[in-house]
Amino acid sequence: MTTIDATSEVFMTAFRALPKKAREAVVDKMLNDKEFREDLMDAAIIKQRRKEPSRPLEAYLTDRRKKS
Repeated sequence: MTTIDATSEVFMTAFRALPKKAREAVVDKMLNDKEFREDLMDAAIIKQRRKEPSRPLEAYLTDRRKKS
């Protein structure tokens, strides 16, 4: 287990041990942080789309130009 994995495990264990209202307060504080919220949304999209096949950048850009 890496240091990052261990740290995240400790954080999640502590988070789960909090009472529900405290967990809600932590999540609310995180979501009110614009940069963190954007990072979280990016991570969720990446995880959701991870199994999609890749394609060349030029093909993506061509599709984007057609939609504009």
